[in-house]
Amino acid sequence: MTRAIIMVIDSMGIGAMPDCRDFGDIPECNTLKHVCEYNKGLNVPNLEKMGLGNLQDFEGIKKVENPTATYATLVEKSKGKDTTTGHWEIAGITLDRAFATFPNGFPDELIEKFIKETKCGGILANRPASGTAIIAELNDEHHKTKFPIIYTSADSVFQIAVDTDLIPLETLYDWCKIARRILTEDNYYVSRVIARPYKVIDGKPVRISKDRRDYSIEPIAPTILNEVKDNGGKVIGIGKIEDIFSKSGITHAIHTGSNKEGLELTLKAVKNELPLEDIAYEKNKKYNDTEIIFTNLVDTDMLYGHRNDPKGYGKAIEEIDTYIAPITEAMNDTDMLIITADHGCDPTVEGTDHTREKVPVLIYSKSLPSKGNLGEMIGFDTIAGFIKDWI
Repeated sequence: MTRAIIMVIDSMGIGAMPDCRDFGDIPECNTLKHVCEYNKGLNVPNLEKMGLGNLQDFEGIKKVENPTATYATLVEKSKGKDTTTGHWEIAGITLDRAFATFPNGFPDELIEKFIKETKCGGILANRPASGTAIIAELNDEHHKTKFPIIYTSADSVFQIAVDTDLIPLETLYDWCKIARRILTEDNYYVSRVIARPYKVIDGKPVRISKDRRDYSIEPIAPTILNEVKDNGGKVIGIGKIEDIFSKSGITHAIHTGSNKEGLELTLKAVKNELPLEDIAYEKNKKYNDTEIIFTNLVDTDMLYGHRNDPKGYGKAIEEIDTYIAPITEAMNDTDMLIITADHGCDPTVEGTDHTREKVPVLIYSKSLPSKGNLGEMIGFDTIAGFIKDWI
């Protein structure tokens, strides 16, 4: 079996792109560097051993003379700083225009159409906002009216929040599917519709991560995932990978409620202990010996980056590090592990949105000696090229 294992540490950027100001960011943005500085270093011995600290000066992540991985800094080619753009480029798609954003809220005609087709009766908010702040602010009104809370951010997202003790989860998902269809049919070029379910716990609205769903625009071209699937191989999406690619190029998928769950599932997948038949799109289908395991670890972004919590961000990276040794130990000689990110979300700078940053990539295989630092490479799609050469 020949496998590529991709682990995306969501938003772990390592320095502003030259055009960062075009995206509302400052040149000082550097998610990992600032998280390290805030925490006075991180305890990440496995990432350190692979050569992460050799990429630049990260407080507490030492440089090593004989790294176990090949490493590089990747510069994004696509126009954007969001999850979909980053993941698509990792898989081989480059976007020449950024997805649409709505700094003043969504147009009246779009909202009116949404209300009419969902029969929701009305909506609340319709403005850029922090998700945790907007549900806290509007929870009481949401309970009085039963109207969904619609909001966006600096990214290309149409987010719908409801208390699922008030509005059933399936209704929320149906509303998201309707929004996705309208946005696509009317050419609004919005990257994602996101279901944001929450519950009131001990008097406070709390988002339920495991029930979040992303309804992404469909990929505009085939990816390395499609190539593997179309040639009879398996592509296992762990976390929100299935949503990011709108199922395109995916053969098996399982959602997660936390990074820990995603890491546990990744380890099981590497050990061939994941019950694939339970998560397969097509039951009893035969596959060849080519496989991609593609994991998104979202907590760094969703729980800590967007909430300006560098301490929590650091703890999340440290948790990820504890799984690297078990995963690499379970790998076969024909496995390749790629650890990377999809954009930045510097929790130490003003604002709560993504930051347009370069990302690290670490490439490890038991049968592939480290080639050291490959330097700064243009395109996250370099990863798709590595995978194509490997499998």
